[in-house]
Amino acid sequence: MDLEERVYSVLVATAAESLRTALSALLPESKYSPVCFVSDISAAKRASVEREFDFVIINSPLPDDLGIRFAIDLCTSKSSAVLLLVRAELHDSTYDRVAQYGVFTLPKPISKQTFLQALAWMASTRERLRRFEKSTLTIEEKMEEIRLVNRAKWLLISEPYGRAAGASVYRKTGNGPLCFQKNCRRRNCQNLFLADRIRTASRPMVLNVLSNVQIDQKKGTAYSNAS
Repeated sequence: MDLEERVYSVLVATAAESLRTALSALLPESKYSPVCFVSDISAAKRASVEREFDFVIINSPLPDDLGIRFAIDLCTSKSSAVLLLVRAELHDSTYDRVAQYGVFTLPKPISKQTFLQALAWMASTRERLRRFEKSTLTIEEKMEEIRLVNRAKWLLISEPYGRAAGASVYRKTGNGPLCFQKNCRRRNCQNLFLADRIRTASRPMVLNVLSNVQIDQKKGTAYSNAS
């Protein structure tokens, strides 16, 4: 999906009715939906808990808080792009406090063109965060695959080696039935073959192998039902 085709969810925290009206006109439903307006930080916090928004716009100050801490918390704990609107005389000091956390700031009053440019910045940031989320998920999935494969290989090859060594002793000493020797060798070869296949197997195949592997608690032997 192209950037222009994205529809972004927006949370706006403002106590000013004039700004609410102006933003409603600048946030068309075709590009921004849903758009949730709240009048204080407490309500904004509750809304952010209920769902995650792509954009969060905070018109500071609000009746119960400046909104600075809330903006920082959003950037450090969620994947939202956050814009903090502050009075011109407070902009520089506020910027110094929040810039390191990735919070956008703009001094008030704001022109239409400046606000639209800010929305473009926020869209770019949100897409970068979205790609980062996908990359993180891919790494976690790969780690899970590695753990799954290692578990399957361990179940298949750990015990059979010992059983094969035991079979060798029986063969050298001449003790034990011949069928035991053949059975151990057969299971060992089959399990080693399965372990080799697991290295390049898909997740469903690995799960199938694991489901077929049984552990004989009494004898401590790992083998596959497929054998």
